[in-house]
Amino acid sequence: MKTSLLEICCYSVQSAIIAEQSGADRIELCTGVHEGGTTPSASCIKITKESVSIPVHVIIRPRGADFCYSDIEFECMKLDVIHCKEIGVNGIVSGVLFPDGNVDVERTKELIDLAKPMNFTFHRAFDMVNDHFKALEQLIEIGTDRILTSGGEQTAVMGTDLLKSLVEKASGRIVIMPGSGINHENILCLKQNTGAEEFHCSAKSLVRGKMEYQNPKIAMGGEENVPEFEFYEADSKKIRKIVSILKADDK
Repeated sequence: MKTSLLEICCYSVQSAIIAEQSGADRIELCTGVHEGGTTPSASCIKITKESVSIPVHVIIRPRGADFCYSDIEFECMKLDVIHCKEIGVNGIVSGVLFPDGNVDVERTKELIDLAKPMNFTFHRAFDMVNDHFKALEQLIEIGTDRILTSGGEQTAVMGTDLLKSLVEKASGRIVIMPGSGINHENILCLKQNTGAEEFHCSAKSLVRGKMEYQNPKIAMGGEENVPEFEFYEADSKKIRKIVSILKADDK
């Protein structure tokens, strides 16, 4: 039986350190938790790579919202890929779509080729395509190593049926990695029902910041429902629970 792999989505250097110490196999480094993940700063990437020994994959996504990028945004993405390669990052997590819901094969392949020899994961832009099986074959054809997907649904549990079909259709030609809403309560069921071997989890908790005085009249981000004096950090207890479940099932 193959050994399961656990990737933890981390929004800071400290979270990456916690994830490694808690048994994670790989880090997906990003920022912009409320935007679904955007490219972290150059310093964050560099210090994370220096601080952990497990592989670090970095999201290359210049902003939130959709996955259709302007020429200027795409140039920024390419420079970020080059920076990651120069400092020894292990993998890139990215992808580009057309407005009609098809994969922008040309631009995505350009990122893949630029990233080599780094690993390339096509992120959850995959969940926004209009034909998942067509996109699967296109991504295999251009050399994508992995697809991060919730099975076209809000959570991986909801997308179990499509995830299973994707794993079967991929037939070892590309890794299908379920992500979104995965925790210690559902990961074993997902593993058994989809046939997936790699899993993506955030396993995070809100941590109170150090500010004692808090001005209640101001929301710096302009969104009152976004916490201003708390931030997300990897939760060691949650990660250890997931790791123990996967290891027990792998035996």
